[in-house]
Amino acid sequence: MLRHKTVKKLTLMAVLTSAALIIFVIEAQIPLPIAVPGVKLGLANTVTLFALFYSRGVARGVDDLNVGDVFMILICRILLGVLFTARMTALIYSLAGGLPALAVQAIMKRFVSGRQIWACGAVGAAIHNIGQILAAMVVTGTPAIIAYLPVLIVTGIITGVLTGLITQLSLARIVKRTGD
Repeated sequence: MLRHKTVKKLTLMAVLTSAALIIFVIEAQIPLPIAVPGVKLGLANTVTLFALFYSRGVARGVDDLNVGDVFMILICRILLGVLFTARMTALIYSLAGGLPALAVQAIMKRFVSGRQIWACGAVGAAIHNIGQILAAMVVTGTPAIIAYLPVLIVTGIITGVLTGLITQLSLARIVKRTGD
């Protein structure tokens, strides 16, 4: 039988996965008014960052989410997002960007404070774009795609700061409300 804490943790993971999936699907339907293909806000990453920086101080009775839990949230969001949007080729690019970004963000978590989550978002977005460009080079067999990387890194850093700030402010507000 599952312990009460385990049920709460699984429920939290399901809610976070659902939130990330909803954000991902909505964002996939809204084109940005930018002439650069492939650029998007990456708002679903706010949920990944939230889960990564989530702590016991936010909700009593729930164990911290570890990197494995956040990995599962990310994988579920990617797989379900690909199924819901019917963009099967997005699977390769989402995994190639999302997994290394999460790995780097998990390492950065050890070194940044709750006031520096924005930096983790920026670096994660840049790593995400590097992973996607490498995947595109392999899939298309076109090494010249790397010329597109500087544009993606700059836009990624900007959007990463945004998603990081959204996460940082959300966590600060939740902690403030719980009285910690």
